[in-house]
Amino acid sequence: MRVWNWVRLENSFLPGGLEAQTEAVVAHDSHRRYHENLDDLTPADVSFGRGQAILKQRKRIKRQTIQSRRLQHQRQVA
Repeated sequence: MRVWNWVRLENSFLPGGLEAQTEAVVAHDSHRRYHENLDDLTPADVSFGRGQAILKQRKRIKRQTIQSRRLQHQRQVA
């Protein structure tokens, strides 16, 4: 289900209900949901300049994981 469908499907019984739901969706979209066109970063990460550090950390973790798997494979083969 797409995020904006949450707002459409929920009933707002109080005047501020729709506003609160909209704010929650925007906060989720900006701070929690990764965007493919932003290299799988959140808009907040890009806006606050954390994007390059996150991508660098992901690259390091990926490299370490590949090395670990190669080592495990070599131990199994030997």
